[in-house]
Amino acid sequence: MDKLFFRDIENTPTSIEYLEVQSFEMNVYLVYATINGRSGMVYDNTDKPMRFHSAGHIRKSFSHCDVVRSVMKHDSPYDEMIGNPPKSKEQMALPFSMQEPY
Repeated sequence: MDKLFFRDIENTPTSIEYLEVQSFEMNVYLVYATINGRSGMVYDNTDKPMRFHSAGHIRKSFSHCDVVRSVMKHDSPYDEMIGNPPKSKEQMALPFSMQEPY
């Protein structure tokens, strides 16, 4: 897996083959992407995974890009905390629109 630095794409129209929004608790979103056949997490300029704070933040940050396919995955620790059975190993990926809502 590669590190994809946001600085390399933030001012350049980029074709993104696959963009995966990974949603966590407390309004934390990370982005995993595939660009020109290279896949990896999107990193900020301090060599840490770039944290986004809303779906709108992601849409604005990548609005200059041509995103072919985008999905969102959500991981929550609460199922096991309340006695539900363990989750499946595969997370469900839901479609994620890169268009701002009206």
